[in-house]
Amino acid sequence: MANTLLMPKATAVWLVDNTALSFEQIAQFCGLHPLEVKAIADGESAQGIKGMDPIMTGQLTRDEIARAEKDPNQRLKLSDPKVRVPESKRKGPRYTPLSKRQDRPNAILWLVRNHPELKDAQISRLVGTTKSTIEQIRERKHWNSANLQPMDPVTLGLASQIDLDMEVNRASRGREQAQPVGDTLLPAALTERLVPAPEKPKDEDAELDANAVFAKLSALKSKDTDTDEE
Repeated sequence: MANTLLMPKATAVWLVDNTALSFEQIAQFCGLHPLEVKAIADGESAQGIKGMDPIMTGQLTRDEIARAEKDPNQRLKLSDPKVRVPESKRKGPRYTPLSKRQDRPNAILWLVRNHPELKDAQISRLVGTTKSTIEQIRERKHWNSANLQPMDPVTLGLASQIDLDMEVNRASRGREQAQPVGDTLLPAALTERLVPAPEKPKDEDAELDANAVFAKLSALKSKDTDTDEE
């Protein structure tokens, strides 16, 4: 565990009121700016903060304060803590409140049915369960299988949507996408070949060929003349 000063501003208030340390020394020890320490000394800052004695908390010694008071260039050194508390690391499945544990099998059933790509370890991280419980629910061997109803773990408050999406994306990475089943739309390139080309519209206003019209009239006149002569 990192050795850090407890309540830096409250410690600075006590050092300003009870020692002859410089503002720079107090600022360096408490992790503050020298102007902020000066504001504390002037009563412009930390007015409602009660000073905390670092000697009583075991973070400074009187000899260390006396040594720094004699030499303004000296820096205060934080005393080693008498008891070191190791940092807690979460291991195993996520903790689930008692009020929501009864809904956990329903959430597991929902994940097994809707996201079969998820591994047991991922489901365990999401809802805080064990692999044996997941296997029992998947194989319908759970003691309460007849009454289980698949329910979204996000809706139940057992997992966040961000965590669920992250696990699903991680499980789907590298997997081939499922091919569509049933009738599907044909590709555009294929449909263009199947659709016949549209017929060109007839231009009703197209001009008639004058020579052809006169030729037909001449033929009709010649026929009429031959008929009269007979």
